[in-house]
Amino acid sequence: MRVLHTMIRVGNLDASIAFYTEVLGMHVIRKSDYPEGKFTNVFVGYGDESEHAVIELTYNYGVESYDIGTGFGHVAIAVPDAYKACADIKARGGVVTREAGPMKHGTTVIAFVQDPDGYKIELIQRG
Repeated sequence: MRVLHTMIRVGNLDASIAFYTEVLGMHVIRKSDYPEGKFTNVFVGYGDESEHAVIELTYNYGVESYDIGTGFGHVAIAVPDAYKACADIKARGGVVTREAGPMKHGTTVIAFVQDPDGYKIELIQRG
């Protein structure tokens, strides 16, 4: 077994695609429009779905925002240098909500950024 994808609902599909591709460097893997169901799915990630987990962005026609709620935490991405990743993300117009640094009560270097809908993305320094 393996994780295939995580689905999040987005209010502005174009802004979300731009964030995940231009700010975080992912690629659009596939896009499917379902006019009868009034929604569009776009899958983004760093590699082919046959080998990598991806994020499914779901846009429901006419819905501009969602209450994220208290149950969802974040999506985590491994980065070689969290400090540089934060600088790069800010340079591309992204929002850093927690600058890179050691996690509280630990030594792992982490940071948090926020997508256009308010979802948190954790950057975890590896390697």
